[in-house]
Amino acid sequence: MSKILFIDSVHPLIREELTGMGFDCDFFPEYGRKEFLSVVAGYTGIIIRSKITIDKEFLDRASQLKFIGRVGAGMENIDVGYAESKGIRCLNSPEGNRDAVGEHALGLILSLLNHVNRADKQVRQGIWIREGNRGTEIKGKTIGIIGYGNMGSAFAQRLKGFEARVISYDKYKWNYADGNTHEVSLGEIFKETDILSLHVPLTDETTHLVDDAFLQRFEKKIWLINTARGQVVKTSDLVKNLVSGKVTGAALDVLEFEDKSFELLSGKIPQELDYLLKAENVILTPHIAGWTHESNIKLARVLVEKIRKIQ
Repeated sequence: MSKILFIDSVHPLIREELTGMGFDCDFFPEYGRKEFLSVVAGYTGIIIRSKITIDKEFLDRASQLKFIGRVGAGMENIDVGYAESKGIRCLNSPEGNRDAVGEHALGLILSLLNHVNRADKQVRQGIWIREGNRGTEIKGKTIGIIGYGNMGSAFAQRLKGFEARVISYDKYKWNYADGNTHEVSLGEIFKETDILSLHVPLTDETTHLVDDAFLQRFEKKIWLINTARGQVVKTSDLVKNLVSGKVTGAALDVLEFEDKSFELLSGKIPQELDYLLKAENVILTPHIAGWTHESNIKLARVLVEKIRKIQ
């Protein structure tokens, strides 16, 4: 019987469905990387979220491996190129949480532009400020999206009805206009954008994509939304531009200071993170944009169906 190694805890639907397909499924919650390396040779499939990195050393030990299933969108913890060179199929499930990410990004914009978090905190402290919390409307603004895959397109769809102009740039796609966005050059993103939303995977190319030089290219002051990966934004440069006013405000679901399991790194808080924690024009959420009750099930179903198709 073909065996599948579950490296992370996932929705039970995945194990139930794969067992029904004839797989023998193992999960060892107490295992770390060392233990997984010692047993992986016996498995034809791996199901993972983000607990460890599937690198060359790991793949070389996995002599029978036929596929890796990532419960989620990002594949940065898997050496996909090397895996595919060994004939190993690499599957992910961004279709499962794109709706959640699209809704969360929209919620961040509404909260940021209308000072919802700050006003809520003030009212709870007995402070009633109306003029100082006057909001800004989405209508009439230009929203620039960088990265128009599952997440970017889901976000654009949810902007319909706000009467904003939605433009998007994707370095690796073209002729993708779907009625929800206008496909533009990166130059036009810099020229027209009022609100920038990031929806790119984390790669060598996108690490610190948004740095000081990048932000200075925008002709207007902008609001920044990041529901992609924290390392896409160079935090120290974002802080610099928040201080100068080039970035009017930021809403970040992801931070540069997360570990590989998307938990906040422990230890002394870096100066730039301390600034974000105290800034009233910054909203922070703990990497939960794609983390809904519904997406938990949809991620599982999407991945199961992709595995079913390759059997």
